[in-house]
This record gives sequence, C-alpha cells and structure tokens, in this order.
Amino acid sequence: MNIGKKIKELREGKNLNIKQLSGLAECTPSLISQLERGKTDPSISMLKRIAEALNVNIIDFFMKAMNDEDVVTPMDGRVDIQLKRWDAKIQSLVKNVTNKKMQPFYTVIKPGGGSHGMYSHDGEEFGYVLQGELDMLLNDKLHKVRKNESFYFSSQIPHNWGNSGKENVIVIWVITPPTF
Repeated sequence: MNIGKKIKELREGKNLNIKQLSGLAECTPSLISQLERGKTDPSISMLKRIAEALNVNIIDFFMKAMNDEDVVTPMDGRVDIQLKRWDAKIQSLVKNVTNKKMQPFYTVIKPGGGSHGMYSHDGEEFGYVLQGELDMLLNDKLHKVRKNESFYFSSQIPHNWGNSGKENVIVIWVITPPTF
C-alpha cells in the first residue's frame, strides 16, 4: 500500500479532516494533502509526528493486518518501508509488532542515503553492521560504525544516520519499544 493512501485511510478512520490532522502533527494542511496524494515524501521526523497524531507507529503506514500467530517471516514476507528521500530500504523482520516489545529491521542504505535530519523518540536502539560503514550522529557527535561492529543508544538522544561511503551499508536494527 502507498504511504499517502494509508495516511488518508488512518486519518479518515479517526474521523479527522486534513486541517485537524495537520494541527495535531504541527504541519501545514498542504503538506498532509501532498502526502496523501503521493506528491511528496515525508522526513522521518514528520512521519513520526503524523504517526503520533494518529496514535499509531510509523510501520503501521506500511503494514497490512497480519495474523498474530505468524512466528516465521520468510524473506519474501518482509514488509518494505521505503521512501525515495531516504535512499534506504528498510524491511521489517517481523510481520506484526502489535503487543511486541521490540521491532527488528533489515536495513540497506545506499551511498548518500540516510535519515536526512535529526529526530528522537522514546526507547532504545541496537544495531549490528553487516556491510559497509554507518555514519551515526548522536547529538553533535559522529560515530562511524564499521562492518561487524554494533551500536546501542537511547532513542531520546537526537540522532541521524547515513551512508557517506561508496558501497551499500547493511544493518540489522532493533528498536524497543516498537515506535517506528
């Protein structure tokens, strides 16, 4: 499902008009309208504000309803979370995060890709770099996380991530609680 259509579906399900959602998300009605029509991609921080305004997690914009009894997620069953502006492909490694305590992702970040902006949220994050070198900016400190290295930090610290290298960066990323 297209993210804009899902935002509209969730907004209408909460009986909110565009102006009401934009007020809750602290953005312009024009931005919500453009997102719903697929005319622009949101930043992670904006997507987070919209999710909070709708009382959902970011991943809810990408996932379909799943059976809670699903235990194994085959490679072709992963849910893609991808926005053009990120230049990254994020896949949920579980089919459903409802009532779960963590949310794992398989993340491939293309050269030049990343979150493109600082954001923060409740919880903690852990990651393990399988390939390449991840640039992790926490507050104003840059951390270079190389292949076979891991990171762990409080998600309340403003953070930004990206790939300034020439090869894809591949990370197994876990967020707790599921807030993405």
